[in-house]
Amino acid sequence: MPGKLTGKCFCGAVYYEVADEFIYAANCHCSDCRRTTGSAFKPFAGIEREKLVLTESEDKLLIFGDQSGHDAHCGRCGSLLYSLVREGAYVHVAMGTLVDDPAIRPTAHIFVGSKAGWFTITDHLPQYQEHVIAGSDQP
Repeated sequence: MPGKLTGKCFCGAVYYEVADEFIYAANCHCSDCRRTTGSAFKPFAGIEREKLVLTESEDKLLIFGDQSGHDAHCGRCGSLLYSLVREGAYVHVAMGTLVDDPAIRPTAHIFVGSKAGWFTITDHLPQYQEHVIAGSDQP
């Protein structure tokens, strides 16, 4: 049976636990993900919402969005912890906030049509202009 992973923000004000049962993982190059992370892309892993539990300082979250979709940041240091997506049914955990090593690895680059011009993708993962092809288990 898969175990639990821990994660936290940069300053340590917010901690979470998530089951190591991610369904998909990708590197998102959309402009929103680039802006929220300050990086060329956001590596994320998707899982059902109920499998992520905040274990410390939920009251310190800064939420951008609403109950059906939002980004959850630490209100103190600004770290993007996760994004609530797909009408609130799933979370996309920012993989850089995981303390423990998940079993899953990103399997694709998405939204490469809007990737940063100064960044070159150098791996051999599939690249999609927007979302992964419909009908797959990917984001």
